[in-house]
Amino acid sequence: MTIETPVKNRPHRDEAHLAGLNPAQREAAAFGLAAPHGWDADPLLILAGAGSGKTQTLSHRAAHLVLAGVDPRRILLLTFSRRAAEEMTRRAHTICDAALAERGRRRQSVKLPWAGTFHAIGARLLREYAPRLGLEPAFSILDRSDAADLMDVARHDAGLTRRDDPNAKRFPRKDTCLAIYSATVNRQARLVDVLDGYFPWCREHHDDLKRLFADYTARKQDRATLDYDDLLLYWQLVMREPALAAEIGARFDHVLIDEYQDTNGLQAAIISGLKPDGRGVTAVGDDAQAIYGFRAAEVDHILNFPKTFCGTHVVTLEQNYRSSQAILNAANALIGEASRAYAKQLFTERGPGTRPRHVTVMDSAAEARYVVDAVLARRETGVDLKRQGVLFRNGHHANELEIELIARNVPFKKYGGLKFLEAAHVKDFLGLLRWADNPRHEIAAWRTMQLVPGVGPGTARQAVDALTAGNDEIAVLADFRPARADQTAWRAMIDTVAAMVGDTADWPGVLVPAAAWYKTILRERYEAPTTAREADIDDLVRIAERYADVPAFLTELTLDPPQATGDHNDDALLDEDYLILSTVHSAKGQEWDSVHVLHVADGTFPSEFSTKTEAGLEEERRLLYVALTRAKNELQVISPLRYYVPEQPKYGDRHVYGAASRFFTPRVLACFEQVTDKSALPATSGIDAAGKPSADRPSLDLASAARSLWD
Repeated sequence: MTIETPVKNRPHRDEAHLAGLNPAQREAAAFGLAAPHGWDADPLLILAGAGSGKTQTLSHRAAHLVLAGVDPRRILLLTFSRRAAEEMTRRAHTICDAALAERGRRRQSVKLPWAGTFHAIGARLLREYAPRLGLEPAFSILDRSDAADLMDVARHDAGLTRRDDPNAKRFPRKDTCLAIYSATVNRQARLVDVLDGYFPWCREHHDDLKRLFADYTARKQDRATLDYDDLLLYWQLVMREPALAAEIGARFDHVLIDEYQDTNGLQAAIISGLKPDGRGVTAVGDDAQAIYGFRAAEVDHILNFPKTFCGTHVVTLEQNYRSSQAILNAANALIGEASRAYAKQLFTERGPGTRPRHVTVMDSAAEARYVVDAVLARRETGVDLKRQGVLFRNGHHANELEIELIARNVPFKKYGGLKFLEAAHVKDFLGLLRWADNPRHEIAAWRTMQLVPGVGPGTARQAVDALTAGNDEIAVLADFRPARADQTAWRAMIDTVAAMVGDTADWPGVLVPAAAWYKTILRERYEAPTTAREADIDDLVRIAERYADVPAFLTELTLDPPQATGDHNDDALLDEDYLILSTVHSAKGQEWDSVHVLHVADGTFPSEFSTKTEAGLEEERRLLYVALTRAKNELQVISPLRYYVPEQPKYGDRHVYGAASRFFTPRVLACFEQVTDKSALPATSGIDAAGKPSADRPSLDLASAARSLWD
């Protein structure tokens, strides 16, 4: 269903400060000033397509209101990030100063004192009205870490951390409890519905969670503290009191909201409470870029805006300043098949450009090699690595690519998820392999032992000493009984390592049971869900198949550690040029000359976890749309033919052939050049066992030689 955008042709004053805007931007910025009647405060919805100058338009509207005589103190500008608020305020100030100078008036500092995030403005209003709300004016605000700790205290005092019944399912940890609480508050939903829809593994704890959240709320109130979610919840509760809502709403003539497609139930209710009839409300957003459903954002708020506020004037910004027309054609075709969307056709004056490519490769290893080759080839044409981006649905989809970049010494930064080899769970599993490969590897043993619940540094030290005394035979640990440890998990760890030590022939099959054991530990060690972390472990097992044995595998991953490739965002010694890797969610608002989108196939794009409902599927479509519209001049979408599946039989091919993405219909595919990569050959790596020196060749006692340096 396409939602048509109503058109109202209202005249606007031709002001010099609006001269740089295109006609649609100018209409949006100047809407409402119709001489001689003054300001018409009908609600305004600005549908800002990707790359259409949203920030520029909203900044000009704020400036135009001030220049037309609206008191800046009576303009409320709400954003989703402090940086966005600061940037729009800075631009509005600059526009006003330039316009005043043009009119021959003395320059003056024009400020928007009520510009900020929803949470910041909420905190400010709650402090101001605290005496009338039963709040301490000097209330403290808990950050996420402090809130989780307070939740943990309440959880402990309620006896929810004890495991009296060994067969009972462990109660969710503090961060999971806080996530459930936050989702319930922000979605304005019942706890049972949140558990069923988003945390089904916690459903059996419904009653305990409800009591826990009540206690958590009481503890915050007793301590005169509010958490991050309370800033919106309390503000929304204030808006439900008619007299207070009218009083606060009357303080602002105009309410401007950025990224309206990202509003959740609380935020939408706050806007309705401030301006029930919508007069003076300007909302800017793009329904096609509503991709934060996991944060409780609801696209229906922008889709239903004209119904919520009768008399809404809609302005659509369709001129794109970022991408070539060929890329926009593909994006238009994709989003044009959405079940519910405002009608938009992005266009540009930049010219047709090069058709985007849909590239078919054999598997994820071939995908990684293809992308690195393409990135380096593009660099040879003068496009720096920084001007190129590689985007993916989930962080683990880039695991193979990261290994390939490290191997080929290509520096990169990754946004959205930890670097593959720097993630704690990946280090855990590699530590397990290192210990099995070398039972005298004290550090690896130390780390692996502490994976077992109840084993701390002291116990691990005693176990390492026992291992040393037993000539580093893993079996001696079977007689070691750590007092506080989970004995079943301890025995399973010993059996897992011992099996790897004793079975050198079954490579890499021996990794499969090791991965299965670690996944049981992973589910206890990290907050649910652990799907992405488990996928990382599966990737390690799959990557290991390319090597002759475990020493070759570990050596390859150790020789070029991630930190040597400029892999840390805050590293002052970064290479001056580096490739950008990013999840699509983290890439929103960004742009690159060249963009590669990985793993575009059914099950990954769209995600298999998002196809159960139409709403989830449509959000996946919008997510792919955001990925496509990040590209300026070159776009390549990569689709592997087959995927590794760890649940396949132990021996034989563990790959299955994937289905084409349901989003790439004939209409969408017609916008792409179809390319099949034929250059991807199976990778060969490892050490040839036949190449080991024989006993009759010259040898050297390196250990003695090294010690002799210090004699």
